[in-house]
Amino acid sequence: MLTLVESFSLAGDPDKPNEDAFGGSDHAALVLDGATMLGDGLMPGPSDAAWIAQFGARRLIAHLKEEEPKKALKLALGDAEKSFQALRRAEPVEQWQVPCASMMLVAAHEKGLEFLYLGDCGVLVEQPEGVMVIGETLEKRADEAWRAALLAKEKNLAPASGLRQPEFLRHLRVARNRVNSGTYWLFSPDKRAASHAKRRIMMVEKGAHLLLASDGFLALASDYGAYDAPGLFRAAKTKGLKALGDELRAIEDADALGEKFARFKKSDDATALLLAVT
Repeated sequence: MLTLVESFSLAGDPDKPNEDAFGGSDHAALVLDGATMLGDGLMPGPSDAAWIAQFGARRLIAHLKEEEPKKALKLALGDAEKSFQALRRAEPVEQWQVPCASMMLVAAHEKGLEFLYLGDCGVLVEQPEGVMVIGETLEKRADEAWRAALLAKEKNLAPASGLRQPEFLRHLRVARNRVNSGTYWLFSPDKRAASHAKRRIMMVEKGAHLLLASDGFLALASDYGAYDAPGLFRAAKTKGLKALGDELRAIEDADALGEKFARFKKSDDATALLLAVT
């Protein structure tokens, strides 16, 4: 069983939709982080990224009531594929136009907990020997910071001046066009992504805690060095998620142009769930 201790979700820009989503039940929990669109959206509503994250969270939780995680993921991706084809205003010409999201899902398993993930959401897991990190957030965020710094220097722009800067868009669209090819798969309207999700099963003792989060929240450790992974986990349990959200935004406000911490936008959507294994 998984019991929610605290949840937190904050938009990166208060004037724009929060493109993270989360959901849960007594035996599963998940976070999805919609990838900010790099042009006009194809779906009804203000944000294709918010649509894929929210739709995915709803359908995954619905299917997890009856199915094991891998089957639930395949069914939810199929639902997204059908909805995207039915509701989009036009057929995408390039892959960057297709909405997609990173995902981290944790579910009860007969051998402990099962983790299923696509992209760069992550989870910190309390273990007797210390805190274990599951997911690729640390590696992927370091790579993105390097790309942001390099491109900003090349274009003579502040790194955090925004994804929609024309000087950044071409580069970012080229990278986004690689989604759902090779080893780079995300939650999207493409059921083939289910076979590319990474999976891990591990024993977790009752009474242990998990911190399940989008990369925008984990930036406290991966990007800004305010904590290491064990320190962030301890702070989540002692200070609470909202206090950490305040710390996150204070760091970003103090470096609004990304000159100290290179990134493509000042603040990202940040979502975290603190869960107890019961």
